[in-house]
Amino acid sequence: MILVVVAAAILALAVLSFTRNKKKSLKPVHPPGPPGLPFIGNLHQFDISKPHIYLWQLSKKYGPIMLMKLGIKQVIVISSANIVKEVLKTQDQAFSGRPMVLGHQKLSYNGLDVAFAQYSDSWRELRKIYVVHLLSNKLVQSFRPVREDEIFSMIRNISRISSTGQVANLSQIMLSLTSSLICRIAFGKKCDEEALGKRRFDELMIESQAVQGGFFVSDYLPSFGWVDKISGMIDKVEKTYKDLDEFYQELIEEHLDATRPKSAHPDILDLLIQLKEEHSCSIDFTWDHIKAALMDIFIAGTDTGAVAIVWTITALIKNPSTMKKLQKEIRDMVGKKGHVNEEDLSNLPYLKAVIKEALGLYPPAPLLLPRETLQECTIGGYTIPNKALVYINAWAIARDPEYWESPEDFVPERFLNTNIDVVGKDFGVIPFGGGRRGCPGIAMGLATVELALANLLYSFDWELPSGMTKEDVETDVLPGLTMHKKNALQLVPKTYLCN
Repeated sequence: MILVVVAAAILALAVLSFTRNKKKSLKPVHPPGPPGLPFIGNLHQFDISKPHIYLWQLSKKYGPIMLMKLGIKQVIVISSANIVKEVLKTQDQAFSGRPMVLGHQKLSYNGLDVAFAQYSDSWRELRKIYVVHLLSNKLVQSFRPVREDEIFSMIRNISRISSTGQVANLSQIMLSLTSSLICRIAFGKKCDEEALGKRRFDELMIESQAVQGGFFVSDYLPSFGWVDKISGMIDKVEKTYKDLDEFYQELIEEHLDATRPKSAHPDILDLLIQLKEEHSCSIDFTWDHIKAALMDIFIAGTDTGAVAIVWTITALIKNPSTMKKLQKEIRDMVGKKGHVNEEDLSNLPYLKAVIKEALGLYPPAPLLLPRETLQECTIGGYTIPNKALVYINAWAIARDPEYWESPEDFVPERFLNTNIDVVGKDFGVIPFGGGRRGCPGIAMGLATVELALANLLYSFDWELPSGMTKEDVETDVLPGLTMHKKNALQLVPKTYLCN
């Protein structure tokens, strides 16, 4: 009898031990990450001035998928091409949410745009509007005369600088180019017709960038929202919202004015108003939806294109043999025509390779817009919690040594004779993101960058100011969503052809 009791006891203990071990084995395994402090987590360590570099350095220690705590937020950081493929393709829907970030929500009219809206049926309808009506390849081509006119005008202005031997501030010139383009394409007006209008446009751009890239304590520690009031951040976002809203409202009223001359080619705001008046959407398309769409186009369209051009020329100045090779391709193909047209671009494979390489090493948005998980899931063998904030480090991914050979060298040849592209299907270079949340304005952005760069490199030889060497050209960046050079790119243009 005693033996039976002992045997039963041993069996019970074995079952209990097995059950405990099974439960233990089923316990979620989260990604590794840096230790933090109680309550605030890693907030005290986070470098908001250069977050992409800070997170890249951490990934070298903790791996290509990390877990951090920023206040109440669990944050997942992705720094690997192989891991990001799971995020943007295999489990794209699970990673398609957007976090409720104060600055983004306010300027997007509580997520009525495409960039910052929550993933939903309404968002899918909005994205369809963007892709089909506002940023289709057909519409992009319809704006070709505007692009060529603005870019050729820019070249004439630089020629005047060249004739005096002065230094050209390319950072400033590129922002002026892209803002003028957006004014005409989106709003149907020339912002450079009057200095006041151009100045207002530029000031609004600076204000909105500051708010979107700003740090709000309440996003991570909601009970400390009063800090944002004391610091002036709440007043700042309210003022920026009010200024932008007034700007959009004026544009809408101009377009609704019956005496306004009708253009042969409608601008993007014309198309948005037409969609509203025709009730052709499955959602209630309001004026706030239109203003939110203008915000996406106004901010993303102006900033990112200018930054991409500046960084590409920066890389070429630091790699003069590559610049000479590219200029030879362009000049041999175009001859003495005097400028590069859009139909010439398809015959410039090295230009496209250079742009791809620059977009990889210097992506306009080094951290893609943050995502939020919609459910618990598994990535790379780790359990990713629901409602986690997800940072995809596009800057680090293009430097992934497991994916790229000599990842930190500027080698455009890696994109020749290959189908690797930058539109979100090849996960080693993702300047425009990918999956459901990929940028719908890729075609519009690339058309501007390619044509502007081709003409800048065809029309001028570029030299450093006296006393500077290529080693003096730094790559430091300003804080913000978009990776602006900390110090403006200033070069001396030497005219190639004298017409």
